[in-house]
Parts: sequence; structure tokens; C-alpha cells
Amino acid sequence: MIKQHSDGAHGNGAASRNGAARYQSDKVRVAIIGVGNCASAFVQGVHYYRDADPAKRVPGLMHVDLGGYHVRDIEFTAAFDIDRTKVGKDLGQAIWAGQNNTIAFAKVPKRLGVTVHRGMTHDGLGKYLKEKITKAPGETADIVRILRDTHTDVVVSYLPVGSEQATKWYVEQVLEAGCGFANCVPVFIARENYWDKRFRAANLPIVGDDVKSQVGATIVHRALARLFADRGVEIERTSQLNVGGNMDFYNMLERERLESKKISKTNAVTSIMDHELPEQDIHVGPSDYVPWLTDRKWAHIRIEGQAFGDVPLNLELKLEVWDSPNSAGIVIDAVRCCKLALNQGIGGQLDGPSAYLMKSPRNQRPDDQARADTEKFIAEHARRGSRSSPRRARAKGRARARAG
Repeated sequence: MIKQHSDGAHGNGAASRNGAARYQSDKVRVAIIGVGNCASAFVQGVHYYRDADPAKRVPGLMHVDLGGYHVRDIEFTAAFDIDRTKVGKDLGQAIWAGQNNTIAFAKVPKRLGVTVHRGMTHDGLGKYLKEKITKAPGETADIVRILRDTHTDVVVSYLPVGSEQATKWYVEQVLEAGCGFANCVPVFIARENYWDKRFRAANLPIVGDDVKSQVGATIVHRALARLFADRGVEIERTSQLNVGGNMDFYNMLERERLESKKISKTNAVTSIMDHELPEQDIHVGPSDYVPWLTDRKWAHIRIEGQAFGDVPLNLELKLEVWDSPNSAGIVIDAVRCCKLALNQGIGGQLDGPSAYLMKSPRNQRPDDQARADTEKFIAEHARRGSRSSPRRARAKGRARARAG
């Protein structure tokens, strides 16, 4: 354990500064809050692509090597949960425990050397989740000490929808520990002035809020709404009904927990349109829980519009995805963007990455622009002299092709 001295230096002589590469720059050291299906897909994804060729494209990742950090450079340092079937277990076992039911697409060692610690409950356990999950005994772990002792760079939050107080409590711990933050849940942190200023003052980055999927219901709905607008079709009303069989959908049967989720998903769609719809003419949000779907999600999207000559033009689409793997690649990119910012001492919401990777960023924009802004961020803050950057990876790929 490295002790903190009053002069702000660590016992090993390394300077302690928020927002800098506090301990090392070779790895992206990540802690997870909430060891559910999304955490399982995240951990699986890191192992699945640990030997991926940086010169090749991988579905769901911006780059195998992002700014000098390969997928395998992500290391898990700590995990927190309240489920008694997970607390005390190694992360490699906990991702398959309890109510987790996502698809297994990678072999993960049973011993990752990361113990799941008892987290804080607050409002993280709704009335429906209490029917399925039993809280682990014991007191809440010392989150700040654990994050510091493990030299964690970035904390990822996968708390259940509606965990307003729990999210804010954890954010305080993250700030005190001096870590970056990827807020994958629909509790508004990154986009709020209060929290953005605090992360800026601490020189700590945040990517948020509410993670997008690779190709999920929201991104498809956004693309269709933009298509209608670009082709001059006046959207009159639209709906998106989602059903699934994981604990996220079971939790959202408690409609009182859905306010921020509905705001997040609705804003993600309406922000891309060129006119406002009356509240009664747009419905975006979870619909029901179907246990046999497990971690699959069905999204039913309908858009009704008015075309040339005021003639009706209607569209219906059904999308089926495995819900949790659909966002895992996004989070792999998010934590690496946070690490680049930490290396440079950049604090506050990361504007381009948040707009591209999250549903409710501070500044919404079309997805092609958001991606371009994120690529610019990566290029500007890539590690100098790194083994590989996106530009170098592409150059190596071209060189291999010429040599072949």
C-alpha cells in the first residue's frame, strides 16, 4: 500500500496530482460499480480482443489501438456490488453469478485477482429488484481507499436505472479518490454544470451520460429521424417500445425510476430532429419485461410522417440485439478516452467522446460530427512515442499490404 504524505507526495516518491498520469501511463486501470450483465460483457470483451491486430477493424470499437492504448491495456482493479451472490467473489466468477444472463462469447479466467467489494445501496435497489436480489451482509467498503490503493485510473458506473442518490454518492467517492469517470447510467452528471465544474476543478475527466449501444434502439431511432428530416418528411409522431428479459428491464417495471431514462432516450432522438414534437406525439422508453428473452432486447420503432402532397409516410422497424454486449465496445473506448485525458490533465466532460459514446451529453450533435470530434480528440491527445496510434496502425496496415 502506498501511503499519502501531507506534502502531497506518495511514499514511493511519485507526485500525487489529480488529472495527471497519477501512477503510470502504460495501462488503463479500471474499477466497475455494478457487476451485472454490462460488466460481464465489458470484461469478456477485453479478453476477447486482447490479441486483436491494431491494423484491423473490430466491430464495435473505434480502434483496436486508441491513442496508444490497445484493448489489452485495460486492467481491472476493483469492483463493487451489493448482491450477496457476487460480493466476496473474484470478478472472473461474479460476472456469471446471480441474475446475470447475458451471452457468453469469451473465455474469462475464473481468477482475475479482483475481489468484488460490498458497495453502497442507497436507492440502487428498487422494489422489484429486491424480489430477485438479496443484499450482502456487512458494511459498505471504503471505496476511496480501495480506488487509491489499486491505483485506479477510471471508474465505470453500471448502477441500475433510477439510482439517483447512489450515483451521486459514488461520484463523490470518485472525485475524492482522484479518478476519471464513465457514467453509463441515465443519471445526469457530466451534462450538469455543478458536476462538470467540480471535475474541471479537480482536473479529472468524465464521459457521460447514459451509454449508447453500438447499434441500439436509440441510435437507430436517431438515424431514422435524421433521414426523415434530411429527405424533407415532416415527422408527426413517433414511438419506441423496448422489451427485454434482464434485470434492467425488471427494474424498470417500477415506473417511478424511469424519469431520467425517458428524458435521456427521448432527448437523444428529438435533438436530431429539425422541429419539436408535442409531448403526446412522442414516446420513447422501456415497455415490458419478458423473462425468456434473457439479455436480448426487442425494440419496436414506428415513425409517422407527412410527405409530398401531405401524403402519409409511415415506417415500422423491429430491432433485436443482445443488450449488454451491444454497449461493451463503447465503454472500452470511453475508458481509453478518459485515460488520454488523465495523461494530459484534462478535466470536466470530454465533449466529443461524450457526444459520440453517450445518449445525454452536454452538447448533442449528429453522430457523424460527434465521431469526427472524438477522432480529433484522440489524435490530439494520443501518447507521443506510443507503440501504436490510430494513424500509425493504419500506416502499418498499408505497409503490410504493400509488402504482401
